[in-house]
Amino acid sequence: MNKTDLGVALVTGASIGIGNATAKALQRAGFRVFGTSRRASERADGVTMLTCDVTDDASVGKMVDDVLAEAGRIDLLVNNAGMGLLGGAEESSLVQAQALFDVNVFGVFRVTNAVLPIMRRQMNGRIVNVSSVQGFIPAPYFALYSSTKHAVEGYSESLDHELRQFGIRVVLVEPAYTRTSFEHNLASPDRLLGIYDSARIGMAEVVRKAMEKGDSPEVVAEIVLAAATDAAPKTRYAAGRMARQVSLLRRFVPTSAFDKSLRKQLGLPV
Repeated sequence: MNKTDLGVALVTGASIGIGNATAKALQRAGFRVFGTSRRASERADGVTMLTCDVTDDASVGKMVDDVLAEAGRIDLLVNNAGMGLLGGAEESSLVQAQALFDVNVFGVFRVTNAVLPIMRRQMNGRIVNVSSVQGFIPAPYFALYSSTKHAVEGYSESLDHELRQFGIRVVLVEPAYTRTSFEHNLASPDRLLGIYDSARIGMAEVVRKAMEKGDSPEVVAEIVLAAATDAAPKTRYAAGRMARQVSLLRRFVPTSAFDKSLRKQLGLPV
């Protein structure tokens, strides 16, 4: 393959936000791109959209079969589909927590497991899992969402070691606040507790203000492209200035100091 033919890419959750920007960046770079959404629509930017519900085995299987029928191979998988949840951890029922994990964690498992036999036959492939800085730092009032990203990080690092023998690499892209519709689409807890009302409202305002200053989806998309094409890929790619800062602070600042800084930044009592 050459610079104008980088292979076949599959991007989940590609209708809006980071997924949409990523699909466009990959297409411009030379990938033949297939994107997924729960309700696929026609696009005029060279990206082929397919319908897929990552929580449904049959839907995932059909989508992968459709890509194979059209393109014959899959060289790159970007697991981007996901959802958020803002609220105190105890405000969500087990059913709601399971639904969140079904999208953010088991959705990654489903699509990855459907694609891996293809990549193993090819003895080549790259899997980019879109995580978050909340996958390696505490995230008050995003505890369940953060838990899903921590799970994806552990899964990705471990899977990478298992698959290197087949010429397949698994890497993580970790954005911070990104200017998407994320904060508008956050799920609310399904059993609200009045004791958390003030903190929940305050955290929503922190997120709103941070999103206004966040990176554009295109910034993250360029990092996904780098993670997808680096000849010697890193395990983790911080996406954007804030993400790089948080990554460095988490690695080198003492835990107690990081804890105080985090609470101050989030408007929590220090």
